[in-house]
Amino acid sequence: MEKIQHSHVQVRGLKLHVVQTGTGPKVVLFLHGFPEIWYSWRHQMIAMANAGYRAVAFDFRGCGLSDHPPEPERANFNDLADDVVALLDSLAIDKAFLVGKDFGAFPAFTVAVTHPERVLGVITLGVPFLIPGPLGVQFDLLPKGYYVIRWAEPGRAEADFGRFDVKTVVRNIYILFCRCELQVAGDNEEIMDLVDPSTPLPPWFTEEDLDVYATLYQNSGFRTALQVPYRCMQLDCGITNPKVIAPSLLIMGEKDYVMKSPGMEDYIRKGIVKQFMPNLDIIFMSEGNHFVQEQLPEQVNELILSFLTKN
Repeated sequence: MEKIQHSHVQVRGLKLHVVQTGTGPKVVLFLHGFPEIWYSWRHQMIAMANAGYRAVAFDFRGCGLSDHPPEPERANFNDLADDVVALLDSLAIDKAFLVGKDFGAFPAFTVAVTHPERVLGVITLGVPFLIPGPLGVQFDLLPKGYYVIRWAEPGRAEADFGRFDVKTVVRNIYILFCRCELQVAGDNEEIMDLVDPSTPLPPWFTEEDLDVYATLYQNSGFRTALQVPYRCMQLDCGITNPKVIAPSLLIMGEKDYVMKSPGMEDYIRKGIVKQFMPNLDIIFMSEGNHFVQEQLPEQVNELILSFLTKN
């Protein structure tokens, strides 16, 4: 990790925490999910740099060491996509491979649709092609107590999380989201109640890793991180007839709970997703869970590098 350089870059009026390593001519830009942060790409960034690429990651606005927007409750996915393009401009990067995990896939898709000239290729982990809006993630099809619906309700996650310190919240989410079933709370419980406090961390996620996450989210809190993605997921992003033409790769863990979302398995396995991404390859990892890039880093690095080499 000593090769990784940290800086703050002015992007659309905010100082974003940007992390870089490697000096190759081709750039790989990593986009994190929740409760992840730039650090969730630590294994990939080192591997890309060692293979001759320039690896860049950043904390999304309002997360970790990046500034909050002036009105966090109005932040949306278009802000994140605009931040990606503006960051590329600020770093004098003409084109990049975009690698998005979890909700970080949304701005990757959006940029690939709206600014195809800036994108060499798109890799997403855990989330197939979806565009924010009422037709992208259909809340009416989700189970009533599902975490996405619970956290979309203003104040509810804050009250739930507020019973614990930040480190415990992150620990609980990592434990929960490693499971292959959907995280659904009953009428008289909250999402944090689904975790037995005695459950150990997964073996690939150390207490030191947890400390890094906790320190970063202790700094930012969850105010903007709950707004984007959960509270703006159904906001129309203004894109009609979306299509990603760039070479693309979807890496899905067979044990990722996302596969249990209504209609998701058919959407991916039957190739319906390729209507929107005609140049898409799909790879399933039999033991992979929702945090596959941290759980099985060497295998994921190999898949990413193979894709980069071909494109």
